[in-house]
Amino acid sequence: MINIITALVILILVGAAITYIVRAKKKGTKCIGCPAAGSCSGNHHREDARKCGCAHTQNK
Repeated sequence: MINIITALVILILVGAAITYIVRAKKKGTKCIGCPAAGSCSGNHHREDARKCGCAHTQNK
């Protein structure tokens, strides 16, 4: 019984993550993990996938 509950919880979490990503992409968000995702161009990710080159991080 505990295995079924654990599997259901994992499936719900994965489904929620997929739903979040699909909705964000439909809105046109380029960088989903970026705090300024709505205004991020997404071009900086080709050079270095670990850094977000958005304006809010370059000023730090």
